[in-house]
Amino acid sequence: MVLEVALIDVVPGQEEAFAAAYREGHPILTGTPGCRSVRMTRGVESASRFVLLVEWDRLEDHLANFRGSDRFTRWRALIGPYFAQPPLVEHYTDVAPR
Repeated sequence: MVLEVALIDVVPGQEEAFAAAYREGHPILTGTPGCRSVRMTRGVESASRFVLLVEWDRLEDHLANFRGSDRFTRWRALIGPYFAQPPLVEHYTDVAPR
């Protein structure tokens, strides 16, 4: 499993519109083969900062099945207009306990 973490800064004053666009686009993301779960959180101290957490079966599922498809184009068209700057996106894997 790979965890995608995206830090998204939204233009101040556009937070509710961004959240509505996310809700509309949620099925695009969750319907992608290899997508296990999707969660969007909003900052308490920084109300214009959101964190998107997506669990993928494999990194390739994110890169090929989503980013390399028209799904990404549709997703970005919905939420992209609200970005204050491009999101910081990184991938993580679990650390096994000893």
